[in-house]
Amino acid sequence: MRVDEIMSKPALTCHAQETLNIAAHKMWEADCGAIAVINDEGKLVGMVTDRDICMAGLMQNLPLSEIPVHIAMARQVYAVTPQQTIEDAERLMATHQIRRIPVVGPDGKPVGLISVNDLAREAVRSQSKLRGGLLHTLAQICHPRDPSQKAA
Repeated sequence: MRVDEIMSKPALTCHAQETLNIAAHKMWEADCGAIAVINDEGKLVGMVTDRDICMAGLMQNLPLSEIPVHIAMARQVYAVTPQQTIEDAERLMATHQIRRIPVVGPDGKPVGLISVNDLAREAVRSQSKLRGGLLHTLAQICHPRDPSQKAA
């Protein structure tokens, strides 16, 4: 099965120069916990999560309206293309202990997002071998991670 068959779309994005309150508002409106960060050309340059926003507000001791997204975003981003397999996405999630992966087109622009939630819904819907992969992915993500690593 391919990523584009179960990914959430369209991609929710914010610009790296926008402020964290704008990113938080977009997450609130879309009922999600992470969004892709883009540059002036619309290309993926990072990911920001609701946790990143909360921690940046606390650590900077500033209102979210005064903190640009690029301060809090994860710059090390792992992405997949729509044509890649779900197993490819699971492998990235497990290896890098991340719950959400942006899906980018050939131009480097986000077109969607694949999350552990998407995998879980598909595993239940299809009653397929995805269940074993999902359990492995969840187990890997849940291992304590080196605190010096920052990922979406």
